Amino acid sequence: MKAIVCVKQVPDTSGKVAVNPDGTLNRASMQTITNPDDMNAVEAALRLKDETGCKVVVVTMGPSPAEGMLRELLAMGADEAVLVSAREFGGSDTYATSQILSAAIKKIGLDKDDVIFCGRQAIDGDTAQVGPQIAEKLGLPQVSYVANVTREGDKVVCKRMLEDGYMVVETTTPCLLTCIKELNEPRYMTMQGISECYNKPYTVLDFEALKDDPLIDLTTIGLKGSPTNIFKSFTPPQKGTGMMLEGSGRETTDKLAGILAAKHVI
Repeated sequence: MKAIVCVKQVPDTSGKVAVNPDGTLNRASMQTITNPDDMNAVEAALRLKDETGCKVVVVTMGPSPAEGMLRELLAMGADEAVLVSAREFGGSDTYATSQILSAAIKKIGLDKDDVIFCGRQAIDGDTAQVGPQIAEKLGLPQVSYVANVTREGDKVVCKRMLEDGYMVVETTTPCLLTCIKELNEPRYMTMQGISECYNKPYTVLDFEALKDDPLIDLTTIGLKGSPTNIFKSFTPPQKGTGMMLEGSGRETTDKLAGILAAKHVI
């Protein structure tokens, strides 16, 4: 039994965002973090490992520097890491990304008892599409917005968050779950985990490794094969400082009314 976790390295949105001329993010020039929802997915997989002894495999698609993120997840307790990286994969939208990750999961091997965990969405896109698209392309049952999950025999029981309550869903395996932050609190790396993370299996899957899969077609992957393209990306201008009005309540009210009137707000 395996728990396969799809993770993404995303820009740290607390810093400056850099954009390439073609509208894609210039990830090499920005600070990066592990996507927050994906950390909840990793923790869910590690808790399943604590309960059942299953193997946890973390998978990401991105450039070679993503190795640092994967090593941190290995230090948290994951057993194996897979980096999917090739120039042909660059600039993929959600459709193309799900094509590539689905092929990678098939390359890793998907058994009847396996569970795939994904974060609900990535903070650099907020589409929440990749997880469900992977499930569709692999022909798997899926449960999204998972706020609680338990393994009961050969089934997985999830509490799925809705806008006005919860839905309890039972599914067979293999299946795919997308996780939200309410699911758990991600654990920290341990000293033992840090010392052992470079001794754990680490695999790189490039275009040559995946090109024989029917999902890998140059017309449906990468920037040119993506049905959607970013029209424009930019860093929002910094807001100016506020104006402080001093005086009594009556005086400041009169000043504020005068300013609003001058701007034709009132």
